[in-house]
Amino acid sequence: MTYVAIVDRPIDPAALVRRVGGEGDGAVVLFLGTVRSRNEGRTVTAIEYEAYRSMAERVLCEIALDACRSYIVSDVAIEHRVGRLAVGDVSVAIAVAAPHRDDAYRASRVVIDRLKREAPIWKKEEYAEGEATWLSGVTPAATGTSAGTSATAQGTDGPGD
Repeated sequence: MTYVAIVDRPIDPAALVRRVGGEGDGAVVLFLGTVRSRNEGRTVTAIEYEAYRSMAERVLCEIALDACRSYIVSDVAIEHRVGRLAVGDVSVAIAVAAPHRDDAYRASRVVIDRLKREAPIWKKEEYAEGEATWLSGVTPAATGTSAGTSATAQGTDGPGD
């Protein structure tokens, strides 16, 4: 059974791992995406994530189910955090259980790649020099929303505009 959630609390990787796997599984792969301190040569101090929660959860569920259908995978669990995150915080966690490691690794990679392309989740990076910028992500055509793909924090077309 797949599990997906958009959460506004710290992600507990061990709890996510406990949601997947069974006696027939020889592998559980856990991917953690964390807030890094540098991006494109700039010092990042924090990231703020926003999501179209109900749509994002539907998209994540479809991605998880597709992974289960496309690979020999028994279960997938995904959590993505929203809100303001500090450098080092976990922003996304993906746990995949499978009888063999190759399918678990491959499915995990496909899940994170599709999540980044398809889920209506946006991030605004805050920089040491005091600026903040909404980063490129899901396009409005892909989500059916009016949120933009790249705008400064003071500009328009960011989440909520």
